[in-house]
Amino acid sequence: MYRAKRAALSPKVKRRVGKYELGRTIGEGTFAKVRFAKNTENGEPVAIKILDKEKVKRHRLVEQIKREICIMKLVRHPNVVRLFEVMGSKARIFIVLEYVTGGELFEIIATNGRLKEDEARKYFQQLINAVDYCHSRGVYHRDLKLENLLLDAAGNLKVSDFGLSALTEQVKADGLLHTTCGTPNYVAPEVIEDGGYDGATADIWSCGVILFVLLAGYLPFEDDNIIALYKKISEAQFSCPSWFSAGAKNMITRILDPNPTTTRESRFLRYWSILGSKRGTSLLFLTRNIKLAWMTWMLLLEIQKTGM
Repeated sequence: MYRAKRAALSPKVKRRVGKYELGRTIGEGTFAKVRFAKNTENGEPVAIKILDKEKVKRHRLVEQIKREICIMKLVRHPNVVRLFEVMGSKARIFIVLEYVTGGELFEIIATNGRLKEDEARKYFQQLINAVDYCHSRGVYHRDLKLENLLLDAAGNLKVSDFGLSALTEQVKADGLLHTTCGTPNYVAPEVIEDGGYDGATADIWSCGVILFVLLAGYLPFEDDNIIALYKKISEAQFSCPSWFSAGAKNMITRILDPNPTTTRESRFLRYWSILGSKRGTSLLFLTRNIKLAWMTWMLLLEIQKTGM
């Protein structure tokens, strides 16, 4: 009786992993849970993704987890969730990540509806900066969607969840990736068609879907029937609402064109001819760079203002 009372009065011992003191669970999935934690050396908050090794092995996810960790070590960018370190025990893997407090961009849209164009442009710029950086490191995300875009305390966008990402070395002899993956509403038509796809241009398509949602408040492609949904995507069956500016509408319709060659690499050649002649810009470089999307939008705004 006495011992029981003493135990009840004793302060609860907090669990630690390395230099991190674990707190509440902030997310949970089939193979992992995410817990808030604090770095006891500097007091900084972090998020620790905890994976059960047995479940990972049972579902043959070992290589995928290794690849995700490898990729996150490769990418260090202000608009990408940062990996601090990886630790392991006999039964678990601990992935220590930047703690992002602002929630998902999806929640903002679901709660408040569509964004003003200036605000959408800010997030889109940060998104393509991050994705362009990833591509420069030979990383293709392959699951870009609002749920994987987080906001920090200052309202800056952070790309997260590289679980389905691919590296350049996964490209086959034909120069393409062949694994069909991603979230149906955001996936590019060439990914669905199973004939191989370029990881960078597939990511650009997903960025176009995201931009549409930011400006419209709903998805461009929706259907309860997956076959019907894929048909809409493959045929680009969508329309921009009346409140889209001419520049935003022009850009989105060019990005969300089923032909990746004509739309997501060469789609803005005419506008870049104007800009390139003025600034001596390499058109070959620009047509292979995702920043093309952002810069073209800005150019279209300038064209509208000046009548160029």
